[in-house]
Amino acid sequence: MKNNNSNKRRKFLRQIGATTLASAATPFASFAAQEKAEERMLRYDRIFSNNDTVRIGVIGYGVQGHFDLRTALQVPGVELAGICDLYKGRLTRAQEEFGKDLYVTRSYKDLLNREDIDAVLICTTDVWHHQITLDALAKGKHVYLEKPMMHKIDEGYPMMKAAKQSGKVVQIGSQRVSSVGYAKAKELLAAGEIGELNMVTAAWDRQSSIGAWEYTIPDDASAETTDWDTFIEVTDKMEFDAKKFFWWRAFKEFGTGVAGDLYIHLLSGTHFITNSKGPESIYSTGQFSYWNDGRNMPDVMSGVMQYPKSEAHPAFQLNLRVNFISGTGGQEIIQLIGSEGTITVNGNNITVGYSKMPEAPGFGGYDSVFTFPEEMQERMKAEYNAKWTEEQQQRHPKGDVIFKAPEGYSDHLDHFTNFFDAIRDGKKVVEDAEFGFRAAAPALACNTSYFDKKIMHWDPEKMKLV
Repeated sequence: MKNNNSNKRRKFLRQIGATTLASAATPFASFAAQEKAEERMLRYDRIFSNNDTVRIGVIGYGVQGHFDLRTALQVPGVELAGICDLYKGRLTRAQEEFGKDLYVTRSYKDLLNREDIDAVLICTTDVWHHQITLDALAKGKHVYLEKPMMHKIDEGYPMMKAAKQSGKVVQIGSQRVSSVGYAKAKELLAAGEIGELNMVTAAWDRQSSIGAWEYTIPDDASAETTDWDTFIEVTDKMEFDAKKFFWWRAFKEFGTGVAGDLYIHLLSGTHFITNSKGPESIYSTGQFSYWNDGRNMPDVMSGVMQYPKSEAHPAFQLNLRVNFISGTGGQEIIQLIGSEGTITVNGNNITVGYSKMPEAPGFGGYDSVFTFPEEMQERMKAEYNAKWTEEQQQRHPKGDVIFKAPEGYSDHLDHFTNFFDAIRDGKKVVEDAEFGFRAAAPALACNTSYFDKKIMHWDPEKMKLV
C-alpha cells in the first residue's frame, strides 16, 4: 500500500511539474520573440541668448557651489563677482582659481550689499536657504537656489511670496527638469504611448563613502576656521563638530537627509513629466544600515505617495527609494508604469517598453482549467477558440525604443541657461519657487513621517498639510 501511494504521488508531481512548466512558458514565449531594441538620438540644439552681462556671486562654495559656478560660467555673458563661504580654506581656494583680486567674504550680507552683483547662487546648508533667499530678494538679486528649497515646510510660504513680490527670477536647482530626456518622457506620456499611468517607481542608490556624504575634512578644521558661531546662528547652539560642518547633509539640524537631497530630484522629475501638483498622502520609513558615523538621518529610506486623479493625470502611486549601501553599485531611475508599457528614465536617457494585454481573457496555462474533468476542459477550450481568434489571444509586445541624449549633453548647463535667459529676456524658468515648493514639501513630509511614524496628508491644490 505504501509503495502504491508513493508511486501515485510521484506521478502526480510529474504531472503538476509538466503543467507548471508549460504554463510558466506561455507568458514568456511572446516576449522572447521581441524585436531588437531601436535606438534614437534625441534632437537637441542649444541656443544661447544675447550676451548681456550678468554678474554673479556665490554663497556657499562647497562641493555643489563649485559645480554650480563652473557650469554657470559656461553660459556666455556670465561673470563672477564674488564668493562667500564660512570656511577660510575655500576662500583661499577661490582666489587661487580666479585671482587674488576676486572679492571673497565670510558674510553673505556683505556680498548681497555689492551693487555690482546681479544674481546669487545659494549653495549653503539647507537650514540657511530660507533666510538667505529672503535677504537676497530684498536686496534686488536674482536667485538660483539649490534644492531642497527650504529646510522646513513652513519656510516655503514666505519664500514663494517674496519671489512673487520681488519681480526677480528664482530658479530652484533640480537640474533634471531641464533635461531633453525628461522633456521627451513628458511628451510620450502625454501622447498615451504607454496607455494610462498607474504607478511610478523611482530610486537613487549609492555605494560609496563620498556618495553617503562622508567628504574629506580639512586638517585645519576648527571653530575659528569655519566660523562656527555663524554656522549655528539659525539652529540650537552646540559645540563645534567638524562632521556636522562638512557632512551636514547627514544631520537633521542642518540638512534634510536623503529625502531633501535625492527624493527631491525624483519628485521634481515625476512632477515635471506628469504635470502633477503633488500627492495627497505620504508615508516613509527608513533604517541605519551601514554608515555608523554619528549621523541622525537614515542611510536607507523608502517612501510611498498616493497621487489623486486630476485634469493632468490619472490617479497613480509613487514609490521612492534611496539606498546608500546598494549592491547595485548605484543607480538613478524613474520608471513610469502604464497599462500598455513603461517609460524608464535613466539620467538623461529614456527607454520605452511596450506590453499590451491580449483582447481575450486568459484561458489555460497557470489557470484552474487543468483541474476540471477532461471532457469539460476540451469543450471549454473549443468554445474559447471559437469566440476568440488567435490574434486576440496573444499579447502585443514590440521592441523597446531607446532615446539617448547627445554625447556631452548637460542638463545642468541647460538649467543655468534657462536661468540666465529668464534674467535677460523675461522668459519663464523651468523650476520657479512654486514648482520647487511642490517638490520639496512632500520630500520634507517624508522626514516627518519617518520620525513621527505616521502617514502625512497633503492638499496638493492648497499646498498645505491637512
